[in-house]
Amino acid sequence: MGSTQFGNFNNFCRDSTLPVCNLFNPWRDRPDELIGELQGYDGCQLSGIGLSGGRHLGNLGSILIAFIAILVTIFLILRSERKQAAVGRREFQLFLVGYIIISLCEIFTVGGLPLGGSDLQKRVVLGFTAVHLGAIVATLWVLMLNGIVGFQLLDDGTPISLGLILLSAIALFIGTGYIALDTAFTYTGRFEGSLTGDHQNIGLYVLYQLLPLVFLVGFFILETILVLKVLGEKKPMREFGPLGCLGIAADALSIVYLVAAALLFAIGQIFQYVVSTHICQGTNGSINGALFETLFTLLAVVMTWVFWSSITEDDWPMPVSGGNYT
Repeated sequence: MGSTQFGNFNNFCRDSTLPVCNLFNPWRDRPDELIGELQGYDGCQLSGIGLSGGRHLGNLGSILIAFIAILVTIFLILRSERKQAAVGRREFQLFLVGYIIISLCEIFTVGGLPLGGSDLQKRVVLGFTAVHLGAIVATLWVLMLNGIVGFQLLDDGTPISLGLILLSAIALFIGTGYIALDTAFTYTGRFEGSLTGDHQNIGLYVLYQLLPLVFLVGFFILETILVLKVLGEKKPMREFGPLGCLGIAADALSIVYLVAAALLFAIGQIFQYVVSTHICQGTNGSINGALFETLFTLLAVVMTWVFWSSITEDDWPMPVSGGNYT
């Protein structure tokens, strides 16, 4: 699994296919090598599918699933648009847009595309990597803020609500992206030491490895409190939800959706960080855990949407007209 030394990426990159590993990859300075065909670490090398001219398409499965993820997420955004009365509709759509950006970047950063060995093409991959890392941090920040939106401390969907979320997410995106670009292109030389040895980069380690985990845990805690405490008090447990007639509380069902989303995401991370190297060795480098990580992350996002949909209204309640009949 990953390194036990804080801030080191070498063991992570040895055992997993992470976008951040592109920043440290030796092909950066070797023009004769093809992008995606040299990992430069001591672990199992992902060769993928052989192409003509000795080239390889490293991670076709992740590319296909990332493309499917983009289409599915667009559908979820459009479906969310129909939920006119849903609390946090615009805010949740921001999260989905962020996931689309992540999926698009993933095609170029972990797909192992045989783009050739020119300096320009390598710079494109490094640029996508910086965007990818920034989008991950910013998108999970937006997800956690969605957990706060449900408490309606501010009116959802208003310019101030959307503005605060966007501005804070952009700040995280720029900060993470800058460190990634400075690491890749050594603009200031501040992170040049991370290109050798154990690839220690504490800034990226905190922003890319630790903060997203904090944001995720925060989201799940906030949403659990929201469902069990706030919504449970506003509506009796059997009053809302299609299974109320069966005695199944809608808030309990929502918790099941939330737990399912967490489990699916956790399974994806297990494939990425723990099982990946064993899959790679067992298939002689044909596939590794990145394929399954992409799949289970997509399923987790879909289940998160299902959870959000289950605790929000589709339409405004019809007014009940009163009158006296004689």
